[in-house]
Amino acid sequence: MGQRVVPAVLVTLLVILQAQLWVGRGSVSNVALMKEQIQAQNLKNQQAQLVNDQLAAEVRDLKEGLDMVEEKARQELGMVKPNEIYVQITP
Repeated sequence: MGQRVVPAVLVTLLVILQAQLWVGRGSVSNVALMKEQIQAQNLKNQQAQLVNDQLAAEVRDLKEGLDMVEEKARQELGMVKPNEIYVQITP
């Protein structure tokens, strides 16, 4: 009887390990899904970093000189200098 217990226990452990490998928390499909999620998050992080870099460059330009302030005032607020004619063409 002792000779049958050891192989039965080993087979049971093997079945449990295989079940965890294919179905459990650290299963192959779960790991693949997490890798895809990491790649998607890395892409979002790269896009956010580009936006942050652009905003940082704009802030730096605003701090350094008045040329950027004048350009923003002209584009966003429609401001003009004295004795200057503003012409807007609409399609």
